[in-house]
Amino acid sequence: MLVSKYSEPEFSPYDDGTLVTGGDPGPWPAPVAERELAASVRLPGSKSLTNRELVLSALATGPSLLRAPLHSRDTALMIEALRSLGTEIEDVPGEGGYGSDLRITPAEELLGGTSIECGLAGTVMRFLPPLAALALGPVAFDGDESARRRPMRTTIEALRDLGVDVNDDGRGVLPFSLYGTGTVEGGDLSIDASASSQFVSGLLLAAPRFTRGLTLRHTGDTLPSMPHIEMTIATLAARGVVVESPEPGVWVVPPAEIRGIEVDIEPDLSNAAPFLVAALVAGGTVSIGGWPWSTTQVGAHLETLLPLFGATTSRHGDTLVVDGGEGIRGGAQLPGADIDLSIGGELAPAIVALAALASGPSRITGIGHLRGHETDRLAALAAEINGLGGDVTELDDGLAITPRPLHGGEWKAYEDHRMATAGAIVGLAVEGVVVDDIATTAKTLPQFPQLWADLVRDPDEVIMTITTDTIVL
Repeated sequence: MLVSKYSEPEFSPYDDGTLVTGGDPGPWPAPVAERELAASVRLPGSKSLTNRELVLSALATGPSLLRAPLHSRDTALMIEALRSLGTEIEDVPGEGGYGSDLRITPAEELLGGTSIECGLAGTVMRFLPPLAALALGPVAFDGDESARRRPMRTTIEALRDLGVDVNDDGRGVLPFSLYGTGTVEGGDLSIDASASSQFVSGLLLAAPRFTRGLTLRHTGDTLPSMPHIEMTIATLAARGVVVESPEPGVWVVPPAEIRGIEVDIEPDLSNAAPFLVAALVAGGTVSIGGWPWSTTQVGAHLETLLPLFGATTSRHGDTLVVDGGEGIRGGAQLPGADIDLSIGGELAPAIVALAALASGPSRITGIGHLRGHETDRLAALAAEINGLGGDVTELDDGLAITPRPLHGGEWKAYEDHRMATAGAIVGLAVEGVVVDDIATTAKTLPQFPQLWADLVRDPDEVIMTITTDTIVL
């Protein structure tokens, strides 16, 4: 058994609030698949679940323990923000090679007088303002330069409608500040969450602590990523808060105590997307351990999406196996697919990268809201694939992909972790692809560069377990 030490982050995100980084700065030549894969990958916890559980733990009536949480830039930002509001969050020894668990002790009273750094984390910028409104005192929010382009008007206007004093100079984006009075009255509220389901989730998470609870109504024509709202409702239910939905787009949250609990965080199934797609590109099999039989994570749809491109999927206990046959590198001609990804737009970059390497045309729709993510992902995917010789056309709510032979060249990540991993997928089949900023994968998976290199390099079965300091092969 070979033990490989990856380049550890320069500093811990949990000691002094400094944020974790991933990968080396500068251009990253994407590894090319030289052989079929036979890899088994066990991924760390879900970012979506980790940050929801952190918020609920901070609002709970007693301590909580999160086992196998994700340790990444997004979760580090959430931890530091909650600490600045008075929540005690302690690293404790974990089991199973995932690094530390987290013990959270809620503050007796949330206190403002602080500034919250959101980075590019949508869960921080949209989940924490409703929580911060329950603190006593001013709280300022800001983030990376790219974060200042992400839509925030829905959260800002929702808080104002709830009686919270918010100052954004009328811009509807970061930076902004609010003044918490220690309580929020709650009651009836209507919002348009067409740009992101996170607007709904952020309000639902804090709503049990509102004096009158919350009856929330979505007024827009579309609502992307419904599974993420279902995830929020499920995490609340596990802590004793029952959210009712008397009709589509309406949620009723009673005023209630939020219990402290011990919870195991599921592996991040969205982070599994590039690894599972790799089986179709390189050929062979990729297995993901710890795959839940029942989950609200949108990554679960990979089990049915990848067969549309010719993959075979199977389950062996808690392991999902994707068999890509001989793969694109081995000469396979993959069909294109017409897919509505409105349920899980975060899977789109990996699916679009695969579609660009397929033999038949594809249409990926239901993802218009991705224009407001870390970057405009529709424009970015079209620009980068077309820059390598592809043919991608933007649609009102998606992308049309007509496969063309691709060539090497620079692939821009746009400070977007999923754009970076999409470039890695293309680079598996196309020699000379260079991702300009692979370090941006630290947002949700700091170990990605080393894992990806090991995935391709080892000709035998690779068992990759992510920890905070080693990768075991």
